Amino acid sequence: MSEVPSHNYPSLSDNFSCGFVAIVGRPNVGKSTLMNHLIGQKISITSKKAQTTRHRVNGIYTDNEAQLIFVDTPGFQTYHRNALNDRLNQNVTEAVAGVDVIVFVVEALRFSDADRKVLQQLPQRVPVVLVINKVDKDKAKDQAIMQAFIDEVQQAFTFAKVALVSAKHGLGVAQLIHILKPMLPQGIPLYPEDMVTDKSARFLAMEIVREKLFRYLGEELPYAMNVEVEQFAEEDGLYQIYIAVLVDKDSQKGILIGKGGEKLKKISTEARLDMEKLFETKVFLKVWAKVKSGWADDIRFLRELGM
Repeated sequence: MSEVPSHNYPSLSDNFSCGFVAIVGRPNVGKSTLMNHLIGQKISITSKKAQTTRHRVNGIYTDNEAQLIFVDTPGFQTYHRNALNDRLNQNVTEAVAGVDVIVFVVEALRFSDADRKVLQQLPQRVPVVLVINKVDKDKAKDQAIMQAFIDEVQQAFTFAKVALVSAKHGLGVAQLIHILKPMLPQGIPLYPEDMVTDKSARFLAMEIVREKLFRYLGEELPYAMNVEVEQFAEEDGLYQIYIAVLVDKDSQKGILIGKGGEKLKKISTEARLDMEKLFETKVFLKVWAKVKSGWADDIRFLRELGM
């Protein structure tokens, strides 16, 4: 572990551990929701739609025994091949390459071919914890049914540990942290104890807008949609943020804006309120639609977006 400036941690134990934990799984199994509960704050966007997480998001949990640096990854894509999804899959592969522990998330009582394909990407040398999410389902509460499901998944891979959680309700999260701590190498914290993410305010603003887009557009727009921050400034306690929403076609621009501009106005308002809560300051937010045909297949443009 590389040397970093030491922080003032008067209460840390002598056997303090610090390491990176990748959260992986197929799309829409609850990875982002799980990480938000693990660190106790919302920094990774959540939606019922797959492929909402496009960037590696580092969330940081620190107590007096350990610092866990969680890497939230995109859901591994096995369908809809294009430059965007290829880059997402590369992000997953890169995320697990340099971590100390991998958390593999599956949905309770559902182990699909897509789950198996994710397992095939995982390195054998890194301990993998099987995390079964959504255990609040009625059938999942039957111990015999759940044990049979666990046995099925364990036949596909050698897991270091198994944990049962309900990410939506925060159930089992404390136990998962307890399981992960002994798997980390001993070392000093990499980040201050009050820091919950290494992402900038600019990045978090972008992610908040993307969450609202996925949440309120339902199935109306395809996944060829993203956002870019065109201006981000702080002056006299006010954040001034200008964000463009990238769509593929003019017709999609109309869907995004909505009748009389109501849809985009609602997205902007709710995004601004979330930003003010997160940044603890007033925010002026301007969001507009911008047509960029074929951007999801433009590798150069994806790099410009940091993807």
